[in-house]
Amino acid sequence: MKKMINLKINNIPVTVPEGTTILQAAKMANIEIPSLCYLKDVNCIGACRVCVVEIVGRRGLVASCVYPVEEGMEVLTNTPAVRASRKTTIELILSTHHKKCLSCVRGNNCELQKLAYDYAIDEDRFKGEEPIYKIDDSAPYVVRDNNKCIQCLRCVATCNKVQSVGAIGQIRRGFDVHVGSPFDIGLASTSCVGCGQCIVSCPVGALYEKSNIDQVWDAIADPSKKVVFFTAPSIAATLGECFGMPVGTNVEGKMVNAIKMLGNVEVYNMNLTADLTIMEEANELLDRLKTDKPIPMFTSCCPGWIKFCEHNYPELLPNLSTCKSPQEMFGALLKSYYCQKNNIDPKDMFVVSVIPCTAKKFEVSRPELSNAGIADVDVAITTRELSRMIKGAGIAFKDIPDAEFDNPFAVGSGAGAIFGASGGVMEAALRTAANILDGTNEKLEFMDVRGMSGIKEATYKIAGTEVDVCVASGLANARKVIEMIKSGEKKYLFVEIMACPGGCINGGGQPVQSDSVRNYSELKSKRASVLYNADKEGSLRLSHENPIVQSLYDDYLEAPGKAKAHSLLHTTYTARKKY
Repeated sequence: MKKMINLKINNIPVTVPEGTTILQAAKMANIEIPSLCYLKDVNCIGACRVCVVEIVGRRGLVASCVYPVEEGMEVLTNTPAVRASRKTTIELILSTHHKKCLSCVRGNNCELQKLAYDYAIDEDRFKGEEPIYKIDDSAPYVVRDNNKCIQCLRCVATCNKVQSVGAIGQIRRGFDVHVGSPFDIGLASTSCVGCGQCIVSCPVGALYEKSNIDQVWDAIADPSKKVVFFTAPSIAATLGECFGMPVGTNVEGKMVNAIKMLGNVEVYNMNLTADLTIMEEANELLDRLKTDKPIPMFTSCCPGWIKFCEHNYPELLPNLSTCKSPQEMFGALLKSYYCQKNNIDPKDMFVVSVIPCTAKKFEVSRPELSNAGIADVDVAITTRELSRMIKGAGIAFKDIPDAEFDNPFAVGSGAGAIFGASGGVMEAALRTAANILDGTNEKLEFMDVRGMSGIKEATYKIAGTEVDVCVASGLANARKVIEMIKSGEKKYLFVEIMACPGGCINGGGQPVQSDSVRNYSELKSKRASVLYNADKEGSLRLSHENPIVQSLYDDYLEAPGKAKAHSLLHTTYTARKKY
């Protein structure tokens, strides 16, 4: 048990475990000390100096994010010296910040903007040379604008520490120092996987997704286009945050209605193709267990993980499931089966995927995921982009009634719903694989693979066979798992990997929450609880029992793994250079 430390913060007695920082102790006393560079479990370097405080009896100010508490310490967080220091620091940051707040994607949701308001900042106090950087929009998923960068290095820590990708870092020196890729090459030419975790860690508008909003509006306005939307499971768990609703609010019905209010569109449930993915993936796993095909099998629904593997572990590409992601399966079905049934030319259909992920924007551009030059999915927009469309359309989101998904693709199972949380793909696959093997297996909840731990392991006995599985989220954790497999330390049969820590509920396209929320609340768990509750409360919890999935196989796909299903629902991968 850790020793407990007694101190006072603004004359309020506080008792905290030894090793706690002043910043953390203050939060326990309901005192919020501002910060910019600090991000829990990501970045703790005391660089921005916005979190400085005064300690009674000591000279100078200290950075509270890195300074540990001591017995009998007295901390003051709002003295004239502290406030003056913070104000000067913020004004110095703004002296080189491109202050185009009216057109910034982070307008009204910018941590620097909030601090400027809180401290009555004079943004022009320190006028001097303002460096001008070329905006890097080379990648199809993220834009980097160093003119707005404040050098907090949260994005660098995320890319290097959390994701182990290392596509960005500090380059040059002195006044010319900035965040960039090696030799200032564009992100598209690096090993960047497009996960977007740099975006959700950025406190300002220096990083944001490349928007496809205008393309969607143009398609809706085009009378020759059949426009269809489908939404990933985790969108309903997070979209409400963009409209001031509490974290963990399920807004599925309002989400569907709001999309329908955008124009003459249909809205489908991507949980359906999550179920279809499970049918194909479970069948593939069973096939690998019966043959000499490479084991372990890795999941393939996360495009950030796929690109990471292509760059860093091309020798493991044969171990990747050949299943397309639910997004791409849906697009392929719409532009084949659906178009044929309704006499629609695939060129006249515009497919919009609403996703929690920026890497999906790269996925839709992959040539493997098209047919006769027609992409399976036309554009992928993030949760944030959808919220901007809803706001731009003047829709009072919190006040509108619920609506239901459109037929014929309205039904998804609870197994499909939990796809959005780390461990959800594994659990959904185990439900179906166990049922197929045993025939009477009634096990539905595989609790060992749930939760926000970066690496989760379990062994399950299915049809008398012990199956060792692993779940990893966050690419640094994925790297650890892969290295253990390659060294022979671990022998798994099935491995789920999600690029984003916690899975899609914490994807790079999800609502950006302030550091005060990310540092002190169980953001990922609250979001994931929406998906697990939807599964638990639903009457349909097994992918293979979805009646629409069954009819798709009866009418068109024949059976999981058969030629028709394989040609439409499976794909290949490309070894890529590591930069």
